[in-house]
Amino acid sequence: MRLTHLIFLLYFFNLLGCKHPKLELTKIEGKQIPITDTLSADPDIESYIKPYRDNIKKDLDSVLAYSVNTFSKSDGKLNTAIGNFMADAIYSEANPIFKNRTGKNIDMVLLNHGGIRSVLPKGNVTKRTAYQLMPFENSIVVVALKGKQVDNLVHYLIKEKRAHPISKLKLTINENDKIVEAKIKGKDIEANKTYYVTTNDYLYNGGDNMSFFKTNDSLYVLNYKIRSALIDHFKKVDTINPVTDDRFVQIN
Repeated sequence: MRLTHLIFLLYFFNLLGCKHPKLELTKIEGKQIPITDTLSADPDIESYIKPYRDNIKKDLDSVLAYSVNTFSKSDGKLNTAIGNFMADAIYSEANPIFKNRTGKNIDMVLLNHGGIRSVLPKGNVTKRTAYQLMPFENSIVVVALKGKQVDNLVHYLIKEKRAHPISKLKLTINENDKIVEAKIKGKDIEANKTYYVTTNDYLYNGGDNMSFFKTNDSLYVLNYKIRSALIDHFKKVDTINPVTDDRFVQIN
């Protein structure tokens, strides 16, 4: 055996026989490395992903409809054109699915004002428009509520006095925030009747303090995203020209 090998073995066995103090982690340090456009791109990676990026851009920018004006969620106090459009679109796209599965019709729709994340700009409307309006993965659900729970929904809207998008519900209040009219599909709300209310999973789970959804008879999950419903509706309508109307107003 060579001397160097012998020395190595002796050193190794010596280490095995030594008792070393137990080491403990006492501190972790790190630093933030921002990812910005100052970082240089890797040409090989860029070349690899380019066909996929181009295909996604082509799909996102394909024209589905045309908007005659720019519509914003700040355009009205209690209801807005863009909110009305979105709520009506969800009703239009979700109701056939719900009826096919249950034999029942949706009675009304309630979405949230804060869920509208962009304006609907004038001009061509694309899939990208839908992603800008609804970047979240919120899905459509239908909740079976008794008229008493719907009353809680109505009083929530009156207390909020915010343009939460609604469809098939008409609500009129006076200068003292008292109910003048509250109807679903043109009929008074009946305390013991079951109403099928469409919303999204975020609100059903208590988002925006909408706790009234949890006291319900049944929950129907459509496995249909809000964004997908908007895209499907864009494909059908051709020209988009929503208006602010009388579905939720305050009179003097």
